[in-house]
Amino acid sequence: MKIRELVTDRLRHSVAEAGSGRPLLLQHGFTGAKEDFADHLEDFAEAGWHVVAPDHRGHGASEKPADEAAYSLATMAADGFAVADALGWHRFDLLGHSMGGMVAQQMALDHPERLRSLVLMDTCHGAVDGVDPGLAELAVAVVRSDGIDYLMELARQLDTREPTPADARLRAERPGYVEFGDRKMRACSPAMYAALVAQMTGAHDRLDDLRALDLPTLVVVGEQDSAFLEPSRRLAGAIDGAILEVIPDAGHSPQFENAARWWRVVSDFLSAEHRDPAEIASTRA
Repeated sequence: MKIRELVTDRLRHSVAEAGSGRPLLLQHGFTGAKEDFADHLEDFAEAGWHVVAPDHRGHGASEKPADEAAYSLATMAADGFAVADALGWHRFDLLGHSMGGMVAQQMALDHPERLRSLVLMDTCHGAVDGVDPGLAELAVAVVRSDGIDYLMELARQLDTREPTPADARLRAERPGYVEFGDRKMRACSPAMYAALVAQMTGAHDRLDDLRALDLPTLVVVGEQDSAFLEPSRRLAGAIDGAILEVIPDAGHSPQFENAARWWRVVSDFLSAEHRDPAEIASTRA
């Protein structure tokens, strides 16, 4: 895996990259980073992929415009295609996690002809279920006035939610995992945070739009990810032919929490979409 700067006609992105085969773009979630996929990039490369995971605008080491108007799901979707163009990719496979899955849906609706297949991971088709609008407004007000660091301190004092068993296990078993999450959050742009919280809590419901999608699709969700289980089931039900995989012993980040099962499910789906039809027929004979 290598980290490099990729300059498009829209933005300067920091990307993690591995391999030289079939093109695969990975889109991380809100307040995440390209390193959310780092454990698997070499695996993808060995399986025959040229895999690229960019930091979204306002995240990680990518460019961070100061104006909130520079951030939206549609803008990030356009960024995704700009990254593909800069890499010389006409068609590619696309995986999006959480907010990245919302961006991936927008990309599939905007230009389905550019995609070979779609993986939607722990995401939803509209506003995120179970988010308290008052708390969301408070978070936006705090980050606008006092910044990300203060918001993190306030969140530690006010957040009484219990972590999922999978998340609690990972925090206990993986040294540095909590600090990894903190670093990703501190690297985020306050303008991005404020703009995207408002976007995601009042998002247009894309479910009816997605019913017209004709694209091989895998929907993946951790069994403990209560906010995204039902939206994932609805996504799989709406997209013709979509496959739903619920990952056991995992919550919102199954690529970390049940890495072996997540890898098997995702890599099997992506590989199947690139097999020769004659080969598939012969294995079923």
